[in-house]
Amino acid sequence: MATADAEFEHSADSVLSADGTRIAYLTVGQGPPVLVVPGALSVASGFARFAAALGKDFTVHTMERRGRGASGPQGSEYRITEDCADIRALQRKTGAALIVGHSYGGLIALEAARTNPDIRKLALYEPGVSIAGSVPSDWMRPYEKYLDQGKPFDAFIEFVRAMGPEGMQKVPRWMFRRMMPMFMDAPERDMVVSQLAENLREHREIIRLDDTYPNYAGITAQVLLMDGDKDRQHRTDPDHTQLAKTLPHCERHTVPGLDHFGIDKQAPELVAGIIGEFFSRS
Repeated sequence: MATADAEFEHSADSVLSADGTRIAYLTVGQGPPVLVVPGALSVASGFARFAAALGKDFTVHTMERRGRGASGPQGSEYRITEDCADIRALQRKTGAALIVGHSYGGLIALEAARTNPDIRKLALYEPGVSIAGSVPSDWMRPYEKYLDQGKPFDAFIEFVRAMGPEGMQKVPRWMFRRMMPMFMDAPERDMVVSQLAENLREHREIIRLDDTYPNYAGITAQVLLMDGDKDRQHRTDPDHTQLAKTLPHCERHTVPGLDHFGIDKQAPELVAGIIGEFFSRS
């Protein structure tokens, strides 16, 4: 099956992971193979513009992570090691040694690269690494309670107020409800609601892996660590600095004017150009 996007055709395929779970992915472009790993509350189609731009010089495979679209379920006992196994399965099929990870997808990519020497280069856009408790967890209990009560929007608001810029914590809940249609159209809202349980499991993995960043000192891949300077938070910027010091082969690149969603929503073509240049270097 193929779907048109700009001048490129995105083809859909899938692979079976080690535990038998089907992992779907979208492919576009031609050239050396690249694997894109989306973050929490994201789907493969959300990276269509980024993949199309990078696909001018690379064959870009965007994975549909567990619990999304045509991929198999995540399961209540989910662990990040399952995503790492999914990456290996996709690598075996596509030959990709170049990996792009966004947010939680960046954490997956780092965890995968720890024990996967076949990953040659990593491009990470604001990876979801927690150092010294920088990623909060106090939102999780009320979030889960709202999910159990069938109140997904209240759960999402709890998440956004905790994880967004510091000023968001001062915005009343009723205002969030009123503003939501302004920032998310109906299809995106439906996508977010469908992934709220997966989002909780994934953030529990971030908390479980808090302060394990020294493990990344053994990564052999070359790493491009990217972020945007818009809405930069004091709790996460030191994480990226520490991560850059820990990774043996790392360079940093800050893109002016971009926020956490620069890679998929704000300026995917710009970010794709920077990553493409990094991947093209010998």
